Amino acid sequence: MAKTSGSLTKKHTRISDIILKILIFLSSGIVVALTLGIIIYIIARGLEGMSWNFLSTPAFSYPFENYGVLGNIINTLYLVVITLLVATPIGVGAAIYLTEYAKQSRLTRIIEFTTETLAGIPSIIYGLFGSVFFYNIFKVNYSILTGALTLSIMVLPTIIRTTQEAIKTVPMGYREGAIGLGAAKWHTIRTVVLPSCIDGILTSVILSIGRIVGESAALIFTAGIAAEIGINSIGDIFTKVMDQGGSLTVQLYQYAQRGGAEMKYAFSTALVLLVTVLVINICAKLVAYRIRKKRSA
Repeated sequence: MAKTSGSLTKKHTRISDIILKILIFLSSGIVVALTLGIIIYIIARGLEGMSWNFLSTPAFSYPFENYGVLGNIINTLYLVVITLLVATPIGVGAAIYLTEYAKQSRLTRIIEFTTETLAGIPSIIYGLFGSVFFYNIFKVNYSILTGALTLSIMVLPTIIRTTQEAIKTVPMGYREGAIGLGAAKWHTIRTVVLPSCIDGILTSVILSIGRIVGESAALIFTAGIAAEIGINSIGDIFTKVMDQGGSLTVQLYQYAQRGGAEMKYAFSTALVLLVTVLVINICAKLVAYRIRKKRSA
């Protein structure tokens, strides 16, 4: 009787495992199918308005009816670079403090709660805050710098939380071994802990890039919608950050809002945005590969 009961339990367990495995594969298949469907649809619709003139024209020209996104591509790259230069050191530094130095106190819990709260605030509120705060402090109205500083606040929670989890994956034995050899705490963090979790840190950067490139609401309030290139000399490369600059997502919104014949240019802008994110992510992965290769050599 006991054998029969045990065999029935095992059979029931095997059936449950099979059903769960089918559901897991089905869920994964749905996710992959939706992703591929979106990508294929954007490519198919985006190629309708895609041309060299579209990629090399800085902005829409009404007399000639030229549509272009070159200025928006440059503005997007500015936003990505400046935002990461500001947010990455602060985010990684905060993650190191919370994981390696801070004790589990009320202050630590307040910082973590604040970080999680920042992650849940709608982006349009960031835009309103940035447009008022940075204008009053820096006396800057619409500009790429204002947009980048606003985006820096937005992506901080992503960098902090992801980096924290990456640091926690480093085995405690690595730290103990380095300290046992006489290394100081900061030296251990800099030479042992951070190189061991570089993939996780780069993951946080890649996730941040996705949010930076995909943001539009906050940028409309802070960076403006201008699509001109604004670079005529070497000096303009640095002064452009004080000019208005609409990103690719802002330009996409404008094309889509007008509708009609301009919808194909909205999809073309979406395709450019998709390729831009892909290229940036590939570059980030290459950087991670070179760091790992250099570390293992």
